[in-house]
Amino acid sequence: MSRVWQQIASALARDGSCALVSVVATQGSAPRDAGAHMVVTPMGYHGTIGGGTLEWQAMAQAQALMERGPAARLTTHALGPDMGQCCGGRVTLMTEAFSSAQLGEAQALAAREAEGEVEITRNGVMLHFGGSTRAILLFGAGHVGRALVMAMAPLPCAVRWIDPRPNAFPAVVPSNVTLSDSDPVMEAAAAPEDSFVFIMSHSHALDLAITDAALRNPHVVRTGLIGSATKRARFEHRLKAAGVPEDRISALICPIGVPGIAGKEPAVIAAATAAQILVLDEALRLASADNPLHPVALQEGAKR
Repeated sequence: MSRVWQQIASALARDGSCALVSVVATQGSAPRDAGAHMVVTPMGYHGTIGGGTLEWQAMAQAQALMERGPAARLTTHALGPDMGQCCGGRVTLMTEAFSSAQLGEAQALAAREAEGEVEITRNGVMLHFGGSTRAILLFGAGHVGRALVMAMAPLPCAVRWIDPRPNAFPAVVPSNVTLSDSDPVMEAAAAPEDSFVFIMSHSHALDLAITDAALRNPHVVRTGLIGSATKRARFEHRLKAAGVPEDRISALICPIGVPGIAGKEPAVIAAATAAQILVLDEALRLASADNPLHPVALQEGAKR
């Protein structure tokens, strides 16, 4: 769950109390890894530690702890013997209850979390919050653009939504979205490092100009363009004539969306594209030499 401390601060301001349940360690098979969080409020919850009996019991324990005021509790659960879950592993949880007196602390941590990864020790346990999010530049606020923004709302990405038309955007957008009515071509040319660009504007001519700028920007690691194979072929011809490097053109994603989904309804295209963004993002993270699972990192670890 992103923005954990913002959820805690909002709950404390609204309800006066809440609890944070964090997975601090696992052994064997478990539904979520260490670092998963769930915020429990008097009226419900946000996030998940894996669902099932474990989460149901954890919510009940959190609600009981909230009634006692600020407090913390560390528990270990054997998923098979204790709960009858097929995972068979063990999960250690830390549950911390908060009161309105801790609103200022929660707000300060929310501000830190909004700036990046936060590592703090609470009740003797090291916890991690936030982390890197993929920058997504989305061009076009039409039907598919609006559907895609909603599909990406709960995902670990920071969306910059660009459309120069007056009154193009809805009145309310998800918290991970910022709006821009600036020149789309300049926005694509200035896209930040390791960003994704997805293009679905109201104009094919504008789509071409944005695609050209995105492919020339080395900071853009993936460029997606809505359209058919015919549109791709026409764009490829014009981009080559304009001198865009062929390796960048060949990497253009068009049509967009994971294979096997043929529906053309905006929500269907958005779901397929959001899934594709997750696939691309995970592949790039695993391909990073800084990732401990990357073959280069594994080889370096073996040498030590």
